Amino acid sequence: MKRAVFLDRDGVLNQPVVRSGKPYPPETLAEFKIYPEVPEACTLLRDAGFLLVVVTNQPDVGRGTQSIQVVEAMHAKLQQSIPLDRIEVCAAANGTAPEARRRKPAPGMVLDAATALEVDLARSYLVGDRWRDIDCGYAAGCTTIFIDRNYVEKLHLPPHHRVANLLEAAKLILSLEPPA
Repeated sequence: MKRAVFLDRDGVLNQPVVRSGKPYPPETLAEFKIYPEVPEACTLLRDAGFLLVVVTNQPDVGRGTQSIQVVEAMHAKLQQSIPLDRIEVCAAANGTAPEARRRKPAPGMVLDAATALEVDLARSYLVGDRWRDIDCGYAAGCTTIFIDRNYVEKLHLPPHHRVANLLEAAKLILSLEPPA
């Protein structure tokens, strides 16, 4: 079984749009800015033998206020910049949609990717910047790492670890895990 690092997108890999202390996904490809430390962080993790999987809620697609084409263009930009093994997207706008089992904090996206890639969740990590990510990581059985971006929302569960950005998270993971 393989090890993976599951990565939230907005606030972990790219800069969200923050309004009144709350993060929102960028609306256009021009607004989509990957944090400068992300390529190095992902290369370190990949070189250590981790699979890299993005797990992202994109409810604006389900609401009809964001096109799937723009989201896919953002993901193409991610894949050109960092070594990703898989991108899981949930477009459900609420917890009652047919695909709600995949909407974080539910662990469906993580579980689906773990099955497809033969990942050992107990030896894997979920890195996120919001309570939904941390709750999802717990539900999936991963070690959770919270990137604290100082949003106004509170966490529901305490993360296993807290860092300032993805490069700190990568270095922390490498300090906890021997290379594959």
